[in-house]
Amino acid sequence: MTRRSRVRLTTSCKRQPAVTSRVENPPLLYLLGSLVLIIACLYWAKTVFVPIALAVLLTFLLNPVVSALQARGLPRTPAVLIVVVIVFSLIGGLVWTVTRQLITLAYELPQYQQNLKDKIADLRDFGQNSVVERVLTTIDEVSKELQRTRRPIAESPTAGQRRGMPQAASKAGGEPGASGPENPEKPIPVVVQTPSMLWQLPSLLEALATAGLVIILVIFMLIRYADLRSRLLFLAGHHRLTTATKALDEAGHRISRYLLMQSIINGSFGIAVGLGFFLLGVPYAMLWGFLAAVLRFIPYVGPPIAAVLPSALSLAVFPGWVQPVLVVGLILVLELASNMVMEPLLYGQSAGVSEVALLVAVAFWTWLWGPVGLVLATPLTVCIGVLSKYIPQIEFIGVLLGDEPVMESPINYYQRLVARDQDEALALVEDYLTTHTADTLYDDVLIPALNAAKRDRDQGTLTEEDLQFILQATRAIVEDLSISPLHALTTSTLTAVSSAQGATAATALPQMLGCPAYDEIDELALLMLRQLLDPAHYTMTIASSEMLTGEVLSMVEQQHIRLICIAALPPGALAPMRYLCKRLRARFPDCKIIVGRWGVQEDRDASQAVLHEAGVDEVGTTLRETYNQVSQLSQLVTTSMA
Repeated sequence: MTRRSRVRLTTSCKRQPAVTSRVENPPLLYLLGSLVLIIACLYWAKTVFVPIALAVLLTFLLNPVVSALQARGLPRTPAVLIVVVIVFSLIGGLVWTVTRQLITLAYELPQYQQNLKDKIADLRDFGQNSVVERVLTTIDEVSKELQRTRRPIAESPTAGQRRGMPQAASKAGGEPGASGPENPEKPIPVVVQTPSMLWQLPSLLEALATAGLVIILVIFMLIRYADLRSRLLFLAGHHRLTTATKALDEAGHRISRYLLMQSIINGSFGIAVGLGFFLLGVPYAMLWGFLAAVLRFIPYVGPPIAAVLPSALSLAVFPGWVQPVLVVGLILVLELASNMVMEPLLYGQSAGVSEVALLVAVAFWTWLWGPVGLVLATPLTVCIGVLSKYIPQIEFIGVLLGDEPVMESPINYYQRLVARDQDEALALVEDYLTTHTADTLYDDVLIPALNAAKRDRDQGTLTEEDLQFILQATRAIVEDLSISPLHALTTSTLTAVSSAQGATAATALPQMLGCPAYDEIDELALLMLRQLLDPAHYTMTIASSEMLTGEVLSMVEQQHIRLICIAALPPGALAPMRYLCKRLRARFPDCKIIVGRWGVQEDRDASQAVLHEAGVDEVGTTLRETYNQVSQLSQLVTTSMA
């Protein structure tokens, strides 16, 4: 019976099938119910919540400006009033100007029909017998068919008239459908009524009321900013004062910085677009600059819309193709400058939300609150992400929304191996090696993955087939690293200490035996250690994990080995390793024994004490530490051999 089979026999007796029972988790159900209730309240009471959300957003944006004026000696209330009056006056003036230009543009669009017809003709000439021609022909036929079906109401009788025609014809003694002088058909008069302004009055009053409420809320929130913050902190309680303070500060800092940087970038983009369109002769350049700046606040969707509208207008306004091409080129150049120059320069940190989560949040808030939710999607999502970091009950929301990696490299690598995705696991290793050395890769990624595999194997959650796949994939990675240039550089770096051994060490190489304490996992870990050792200074032989203890003793005696390294990765393997160390120490008292408990995190001192009692000279918890121990003990072995 081998050492491994004996230990497995003893450990398998200790395993008992875990009795699990499904216990309901009322807090999770309460949390889901609360989320559904909150979403329903936000939807049905959006008339109230939308102005509050807009006011809070503007308060975060304007508070740094008010604080700056207050720091210069201006009282809080006058500073708030000055800032609010200036900001909302500018907003009102821009909205009024843009509205007037939109109305004027709507009346002037029909006069550009000839330019559009000329461009369509150019496309038709360009696309003779091509896909473009077929598309234009299909559109033309569909348009004619729609015009043919849209006949005036007076030309077609109603259903009631069609049902009454046979009876009227029988009474007149004529053919059904025949009309005589006594029963002439009279067309039904069509009256076109234009909607009165009274129908639009409620919507106009609602918009004005919302705007007025937002302005009032912003004024009072800015004036009472410190008081509102104190009340929120008081509601959190004294035992959560630190957490609540950090949450409010982080949320305010992120949102204020995001809005301020977005305002600077989008405002600069809008000014550049308006100025460029003015120089190119595009009508209503101020309108398109304002729309370009506003639409860029909408993530991912706004910039394409801001580019399509003026491009389409340039096609209708200008008779040729030069100005439309210049307009499109100007938009592309300004967009690239904003994305590649201004945003990296002004954004010190991101909003903390991933791209996928932000797109989902945009869709959710747009469904919930319409166009206003589209604008508020990013700030509201940032607030929720910050709060989820400090509230344990909604921590899963922060995990879903965040843009930071949630799985460390060892866990991610091990997860890919469990999924039997060797290609992605290899890609993770190569990416890790771009910023780390090979010995760091072994200690921080591969060894922890082997520890996890060993733990899952002992717990019964990892099958033998899965374990063999993990071992084969890891062995292939280690063997590939042995011939890579990076590994050669790492080996020369690590062996700088060994170069001090001199010519004596180079000529008389000490024989070193690597002995796995338990199974193939320990054997693979010894292979990693051998990859780090310089073959010019060390000759290391790795014993098989299937060898008996007596066979190991015979190998040490026959090959005159004086330096032994025993690998025993946690968890477990402490008892067979202790037995093997005692036998080696009793048989070969002059040997130097090193034990590698790589990856151990708990009971480190206790295990080292047990091993030292068994006759172990050194105990290493990392490959780097074991390498240094080998370098030191090999000098003693070399000296004794000399």
